[in-house]
Amino acid sequence: MPEAPARAAGGGGGASGPADVDVVTSSGRRKIAAHSSVLASASPVLETILERRLQRVRESGKGGRAVVRIRGVTDDVAAAFVRLLYAGSRRGDGEVEEEVERYAEQLLVLAHAYRVPWLKRWCQEAIGSRLTPGTVVDALQLADLCDAPQLHLRCMRLLAKEFRAVERTEAWRFLRDNDPWQELDVLRRLHDADMRRRKWRRKRAEQKVYVELSDAMDILRHICTEGCTEVGPVGQAPAKSPCPAYATCRGLQLLIRHFSRCKSRATCPRCQRMWQLLRLHAALCRVPDGHCNTPLCTQFKLKEQQKEAMSASVAAKAGDGRWGLLVKKVKAVSVMSSLGKRSSPSQCC
Repeated sequence: MPEAPARAAGGGGGASGPADVDVVTSSGRRKIAAHSSVLASASPVLETILERRLQRVRESGKGGRAVVRIRGVTDDVAAAFVRLLYAGSRRGDGEVEEEVERYAEQLLVLAHAYRVPWLKRWCQEAIGSRLTPGTVVDALQLADLCDAPQLHLRCMRLLAKEFRAVERTEAWRFLRDNDPWQELDVLRRLHDADMRRRKWRRKRAEQKVYVELSDAMDILRHICTEGCTEVGPVGQAPAKSPCPAYATCRGLQLLIRHFSRCKSRATCPRCQRMWQLLRLHAALCRVPDGHCNTPLCTQFKLKEQQKEAMSASVAAKAGDGRWGLLVKKVKAVSVMSSLGKRSSPSQCC
């Protein structure tokens, strides 16, 4: 006896009229009465199949129901699949959600084969929520077979995080012994992910350096034009009160004082650092020659102009290229920082 449509639909249905389709499970011992309109609206694959089967029934003139077979899964999973098609993408039914949790792997295969995207996403969430080092290898293979990117991403994240534990599992040993190409693909993806993380960290560290250099240029300009507690502009006494960025400003003031008194600037590391800051300031400075209060600004500008005019060696060109890239990056950070500090029109009014 076929199961009634109401029972197959979990008591819901959403379709009126008598059932016109029998869904037959793999064993052939179980038939689930269903409505073609519900199945066709839920799955384009079932819609194509039902069009042919119903047309064949009408042409035969014998009447009866069309037969659709769901193969490759157990009878309970096939019945749960039909109930889910009736229930639709609405969640909240405890019984339906329990079936998804229980049969998530097999339902994912059916959702992929019959192109039911909402059920496919639901199954990916259910499988991904209970991933462990012991199940992640099988879940990854299932994700590749069913084209499940969300599940694949969660598997790769767990593999990257707990690869040592995964290596000790029976599933990984079986994969290594029987499918070396799959093992190589997993290792390649983990290596690529690790390289992306390292590249991102390197870029982040470089950006942090550019921001610090941009802030140093602002503080150097502040010291040479306004002055602070220990160093003031040429011909002026230092300021009496510290500036808002005094924690950073004081370090640069001490460096300037050391630079002004050091007798071995050519070999002193601190003086070399100050030389680089002054050179960077000159490369970024847009104040006309003779009007900038920063020490050696005009001299560095003249030196850079002479260097551009004369032909340099290949090694010097490579060094200048790296220096030019540094200047360009710091300039970009300075521009973005100045734009961020501007007041919006609403604030200005």
